[in-house]
Amino acid sequence: MVTGPAPLRKKIIQTRSPQFLRLVTLLAVIALGLTLRGFGYAAGLPFTVVKYGGSALWGAMVYLLVALFAARSRPAAIAVAALLIAISVELFRLYHTPWLDAFRLTTAGALLLGRVFSLWNMLAYAIGIAAACAFDPARRTALRPRR
Repeated sequence: MVTGPAPLRKKIIQTRSPQFLRLVTLLAVIALGLTLRGFGYAAGLPFTVVKYGGSALWGAMVYLLVALFAARSRPAAIAVAALLIAISVELFRLYHTPWLDAFRLTTAGALLLGRVFSLWNMLAYAIGIAAACAFDPARRTALRPRR
């Protein structure tokens, strides 16, 4: 139980809100994904762990971004929207123009849009989105019994 002045209690409770926890989780997922892609091979991790682990984390990131903007939506609806966005981005890799291909060759372009179409990426996105949905702080808050 939190004790102390009421404003302090309110501030502590706000930092435990589902949206705050989603934001913290989003930042952690981004950091983990960048670390995995940047240092995974140097750490001796297998190709599949680095490639598809990064893709699963990217899917989790999309879920968390959608959840931040659609805060009042049910986690299942957020997951469906995130999966549609992730699949759309993957399908967008089939579209090529010189300026778009030049952007894809940059680090930002590779991280945001990717370079090569892969059905396996879609599976990895779905796994990441499902994991993010399963561990969504809002889901745990909604399932918690009320006093």
